[in-house]
Amino acid sequence: MFPGAVADREDARYVLLGAPLDISTTFQPGTRFGPDRVRRFARTFDDFDHHTRSHFTDLAVHDGGDLRAWDDAREYLDFLEGMVGDARSDGAVPLLLGGEHTVTVAGVRACDPDVFVCLDAHLDLREEYDGNPLSHATVTRHALDVAEEAVVLGARTGSEAEWDRASEADVTVVPPGEVGEWTPDFGDRSVYLSVDVDGADPAFAPGTGTMEPFGLFPREMHRVVRAVASHCVGFDVVEVNDRDDGQAATLAGKLLRAFVFAHAAGGDDSGR
Repeated sequence: MFPGAVADREDARYVLLGAPLDISTTFQPGTRFGPDRVRRFARTFDDFDHHTRSHFTDLAVHDGGDLRAWDDAREYLDFLEGMVGDARSDGAVPLLLGGEHTVTVAGVRACDPDVFVCLDAHLDLREEYDGNPLSHATVTRHALDVAEEAVVLGARTGSEAEWDRASEADVTVVPPGEVGEWTPDFGDRSVYLSVDVDGADPAFAPGTGTMEPFGLFPREMHRVVRAVASHCVGFDVVEVNDRDDGQAATLAGKLLRAFVFAHAAGGDDSGR
């Protein structure tokens, strides 16, 4: 169980689901261990959050455990979409714990947001990767089948075709050097927020599949999560594997908790 996620399912305001998919990772696999690893490295966190002056155990978070993945991505994503949709139907905010980034496709489809916001080193705008249209490298493109706009924060690499796609009006790319000054402007539109831990510089989160230098500082990612949370109908953190000493899992767990604290408080608490 994620530490502090002590609510019963019927009383939950937030439902956490582990999605340990690990089939299209292209360099260092291991995201199948991500959900358990994030739970493990969150054990040392204090229950109290001084930004919002609230306790995590008071925020009605339920941990539904891991939804075991299999090797048919399309079938698994349909199943996962149904499970996330059940949480939404019960009035809860779904929190997905990956697993590779592909699981985000299920979260977005179930939540049907107006805007897809992602912290990520990669554009993920490919139509396919190695012939696979459901690769972790295609997530933003799939999200745009649902959302009217995508905002990719911290992206610093992609193919020529991806950068051409990113230049269209429905995609905003904020380079790493500008994320610290970025502020959300979504009005009353709904948002799905996805955190790919490789958005962080590999110095801070080496336990991920495809590291990319010149990335974000954890403090910048923390500020973005807290600033966007109140707009969100769903959240995930993905791409943590078991190839470091817990840095990536620790960052992922902190950002998940920051999302819940800020969402429960409402408004933008990023300046506190």
